[in-house]
Amino acid sequence: MNKKTILAYVLIGLVIIGFFKFNQKSPEDLQREKARQERIAQKRQQDLLAEQERERYLQQQFEKIKNDSTSIFFNVYNGVEKPVTLSNDKVDITISTLGGRITRASLKEYKDQEGNDIVLFDSSDKLNNKPENNRLDYTIALSPEYGNLNTAKCYFKEQSITADEAVLRLDFNNDRYIDFTYKLRPGSYITDLYIKAHNMEDLLSTTGTIDIRWNQLLRQQEPGYDFEQRFTNLTYKLYDDDTENLSEMKDDKAEVAEDVSWIAYKNQFFSSIMIAGNSFSNTSIRSTSIPEGQKMLKECTTSTTVEFDPSGVSATELQFYFGPNKFSTLKEASDEAINPENDLELEELIYFGWPIVRWINRYFIMYLFDILSSTGLNMGIVLLLLTLIVKICVYPFTKKSYVSSAKMRALKPHIDALNAKYPKQEDALKKQQETMAIYQKFGASPMGGCLPMLIQMPIFIALFNFVPNAIELRQESFLWANDLSAFDALISWDKDLWLIGDHISIFCLLFSVTQIINTYYTSKLQAPTINSPEMEQQQKMMRWMMYTMPVVFFFMFNEYSAGLNYYYFLSTLFSIIIALYLRKSIDENELLKKMEAYAEKNKDSVAKQSNMMARLEALQEQQKKMIEERERMKNNRKK
Repeated sequence: MNKKTILAYVLIGLVIIGFFKFNQKSPEDLQREKARQERIAQKRQQDLLAEQERERYLQQQFEKIKNDSTSIFFNVYNGVEKPVTLSNDKVDITISTLGGRITRASLKEYKDQEGNDIVLFDSSDKLNNKPENNRLDYTIALSPEYGNLNTAKCYFKEQSITADEAVLRLDFNNDRYIDFTYKLRPGSYITDLYIKAHNMEDLLSTTGTIDIRWNQLLRQQEPGYDFEQRFTNLTYKLYDDDTENLSEMKDDKAEVAEDVSWIAYKNQFFSSIMIAGNSFSNTSIRSTSIPEGQKMLKECTTSTTVEFDPSGVSATELQFYFGPNKFSTLKEASDEAINPENDLELEELIYFGWPIVRWINRYFIMYLFDILSSTGLNMGIVLLLLTLIVKICVYPFTKKSYVSSAKMRALKPHIDALNAKYPKQEDALKKQQETMAIYQKFGASPMGGCLPMLIQMPIFIALFNFVPNAIELRQESFLWANDLSAFDALISWDKDLWLIGDHISIFCLLFSVTQIINTYYTSKLQAPTINSPEMEQQQKMMRWMMYTMPVVFFFMFNEYSAGLNYYYFLSTLFSIIIALYLRKSIDENELLKKMEAYAEKNKDSVAKQSNMMARLEALQEQQKKMIEERERMKNNRKK
């Protein structure tokens, strides 16, 4: 290692130390931060006490009204809670007469880890013994003398109940009521809700709004907490605009100024979505992560507002989707929008990557995967065929990249001759110029293999986004993996270890090993370069990094799904096989003869280009001399 390299490492170390020192807070900063946190905690405590006092006051008022038989709210605040179930061949929905809200949703076509129907949420789920963790409450604006009516404490009467429709009524006196009509569509995951007033003009506010508060605990449905957490978030769609989401990896919140079409509480493979007939406004959303071990992933909360017609001429329309995150299913559900003018695009809930990557997934990978899945083959075989077809599709680019590298290797004698001709560092520029002249003469390019590799990268990234979102892989077994959508824990233990967790994923291990083998063969096929101590040192560092990356991948991907690691293992294995095949099938001596023939055929144009390069070099030399002369004259004047 020479002095320059040592100096570079020292400078890098000093920069890193300086960075951490710069970002390290002083004792005064730490004291100020502590005081700020104490003020925040004190404010939260004050707000909590104020909220508790307000709740006590409202409870007192509620008890007073509830026991007053002359009050117009007497019928509303007294009753019996009953569950009402709507069912079709896909989903069961439970609605409570207390609050008129959906309290439970289960899916019939998908099973949990114990083999029971998937339950997306249940009002009995509680965190820290708080009953409000799973709530869907509606607050209806009344006239000023009555305040607001929160349906959470209101008892609805059953007006009409069938297998797929329920009409629940908030019955005030004197033929005044508000109906909540739930309709579960046949063969669909969509439930419609219509809220309509009757003879309520004297009680309702003229502003005509309903405030909705939706709070839900998102259950852990898959074996791997960390991996499922990466795909669990609160997503929403701006009206006539794109979808956005809160952070998956940390607590997050947002105040949304624009109108919103729908709000989704999304797990890796299942979602609860609330859809506006027109739009939501004044929307506030929050997502809080729940620590591992409580069988929950996140707590999501939404406060939003919809329009409400006090005259009862039109109904407030809402829709709920309780179902799988399957692209085709979500797309079909989008076509069932109550408001045809509202382009829901529920399929955008599935994140397929950046635009070019998303297009590859939507218009190539997904359709290819669906065709292969429809054959009834095991999903492990489907992934094998998918990987093989993708490799065949990118084979022309792979071959072009290999041929470009082979051309460079064929020119090794010429490059070695230049290295011998210009051993000194000060001759590096001349050596570089003559090297480029050789490449130009024989029709080779050191960048010739880069473009084909860049073309393949989006496909590589596309499958990284596609495989974890493919619900078809869920609970599908292959070889030793019980579930291709989760990690394969053939080797496991009871205690979490640093970096690796409590298991070793065999497919991840195979992927890492094949990456090391692939790195070895790739380094053997590397084109010759201009020798210099600095270049040699850089190449050593690059080789060290290339061999280190598979080890890093092992620790990164050990928690990832078996299907994804299996795909990467297959992809790397096929890359090795293709490289060995190309090396055997392409004769570099024959390739050199073709290059020499090319040089002979194009020697006139090469000569012209060489003359032009010589003129450019002469101009550069002349410019250099002029600069040196000006510097010399400047120094003489100073003397």
